[in-house]
Amino acid sequence: MPKDTEADAFGKGLIYTCALHHGTHCTMNRSIMLLAPALLAACVGTSTGSVREVVSIQSTGSAAPVVAHGGSTNSADVPSTRVSLDSPTDWAAAEAPILTNAVQLTFGRDWVRAGENYIDPWGKRVLFQGVPQPEAGKAPGDHYAMVLADLVTDAEGKPALANSWIISPKGSANTCGWFDPKDPNRIIFATTLVAPTASNSPGYQRGTGRYRWSFPPEMRIVSLDLTGRTKGSEIVPADLKTLVGDGSAYVAEGDLSADGRHLIYCSLATGQGDLYSLDLQTGETTPLVREPGYDGGPFFSPDSSRICFRSDRTGDGHLQLYVGDLGRTDDGRILGVQRVHQLTMGDTVNWGPFWHPTSTAMAYATSELGHQNYEVFLIDSARWTTETGMPMLRDGTTRVRVTHAAGADVLPAFSADGRRMIWTSKRGPENTSQVWLADFAMPAVFEPVRASVAPTATQPSNAGTGSPNHSP
Repeated sequence: MPKDTEADAFGKGLIYTCALHHGTHCTMNRSIMLLAPALLAACVGTSTGSVREVVSIQSTGSAAPVVAHGGSTNSADVPSTRVSLDSPTDWAAAEAPILTNAVQLTFGRDWVRAGENYIDPWGKRVLFQGVPQPEAGKAPGDHYAMVLADLVTDAEGKPALANSWIISPKGSANTCGWFDPKDPNRIIFATTLVAPTASNSPGYQRGTGRYRWSFPPEMRIVSLDLTGRTKGSEIVPADLKTLVGDGSAYVAEGDLSADGRHLIYCSLATGQGDLYSLDLQTGETTPLVREPGYDGGPFFSPDSSRICFRSDRTGDGHLQLYVGDLGRTDDGRILGVQRVHQLTMGDTVNWGPFWHPTSTAMAYATSELGHQNYEVFLIDSARWTTETGMPMLRDGTTRVRVTHAAGADVLPAFSADGRRMIWTSKRGPENTSQVWLADFAMPAVFEPVRASVAPTATQPSNAGTGSPNHSP
């Protein structure tokens, strides 16, 4: 096998990202075996193309109907014409009007691979993981660096990245970066501080073809204060403040609440993935989710009243999405998760959920089209009040396909104003995982119904699909 095949590079790249932030936890778990080969196959160009369709697809077990871009679930409204999506023109047309003006932000000339990307609350910077291209004659590093870059407009008027700055210590493994929502000079991310003690890097191993998952016990969540630092200056372990984790068990996958008070994260201290909340004001830690299996990749809803996460708790070898309603004290401290709602089901792997700022839907990556080509979808999860004050709830009733390019499209996130989506994709000509950005328009189907509905009223459905869950 060649020393640096694309399959090997990807195995150590995007799949490693999935393992750390959105994947599953041990090589014996069947969901890992589904996810890893699928992403590898999708990203080395082995997709058959037999599952591509422009506006609708067949559901594979989820109760939520798949709707066309216009929002209809009626099969009579769906054009039957299929087109090939092998050219940029085709996927651009298929993704409109949800995604438009897609641009590639990172490139193979600079990064062997890059991904897991987020835009800061002010729309001025992007945080992502990347493996930089090595000097001539040298091999690339084994682990992701944490990278901060300015989001600018280039000479053609298109979004671009500038002044990329590696803000993690040399040789360390890093994942799950995030911006402080209140302090523009504060970044949080997970890091091992130094090179992990394990001698073997994660990914598909040359010579054996076997996949090795890595959850370094040295991984902990830290914060970095950028105040007074020169862009491009080297960051060393002493510059980082540990928020949670002591080097005895993997701790990562962190997110901050809208007010910056609470940090939610995943820990393997019990041997499985459990979710916790750390009150940064009091230092108190509260368990949130400790069900059997791996619960990980949590994110707060925009108003921090809920969390979303993915889990393999069903025990059937697949990953599903869940939403948890948070309970709080009068002074705002998180007490725990009061109710959990399952959003997806069926023989699919669903992961990487991220809320749109409207709080009505979230984007995620799924094997809905088969394990050869992961795509980004939207799914609803909304809480609202009608015109007469009736509280309403809607979870997992509608899904809409967003991306349509060959190869994996994963790890979606939104800008704070909801007008842009950033994600990791293999659609570029280099056939490597890189960061992409596009203008985003929320489909009308996710608008909450404001008109009052009697609690016992039966809502009509289209084409035999289930109606939304209206809960008084």
